[in-house]
Amino acid sequence: MPPIISAFARAVTAVSRAAFYLAALSIYAIVPVMLIDVAMRYVFNSPTVWAMELAVLIFGPYFLLAGPYVLHLKGHVAMDIIRQRLSPGAGRVLDLVNMPIIIAFAAILLWYSWPLAVDSWNYGETSFSAWNPPIWWAKAAVPLSLALMLAQALAEFLRLLFRDSGYEAVAS
Repeated sequence: MPPIISAFARAVTAVSRAAFYLAALSIYAIVPVMLIDVAMRYVFNSPTVWAMELAVLIFGPYFLLAGPYVLHLKGHVAMDIIRQRLSPGAGRVLDLVNMPIIIAFAAILLWYSWPLAVDSWNYGETSFSAWNPPIWWAKAAVPLSLALMLAQALAEFLRLLFRDSGYEAVAS
């Protein structure tokens, strides 16, 4: 693989990995919020108006930002029954067809989600619930995660295209 492409692929994967670990850390916010909600509801018979909504707002970015690195780890849902019956060469061709589809899908969704996130920021959009928190940051996670997914899919496509044989998915 040419050094510039290898550097690009490794940099994209490093950013995806950082987003993955940041998303994983957010579970340390979700769990206590849910515990507080359950305790307030069932122990003190005084449910909160904010806890469930906050957990949902955190959970959205949690799973969105983890997606690009999971793509790198080959952890997304796959047709393993079909894949197992293919030769390694046919599996590579399947991946070479699949990655541009992922890139196109991410690009289209990014194109349409970016203006929504910008408008949310500009209007100071809130959830219109009883708690009514700002939600621009949760909406901004959508185009951010799609940009990361697009870049990661491109990196994986280039790895396949250039037959990066020394590449280990989990090691990088």
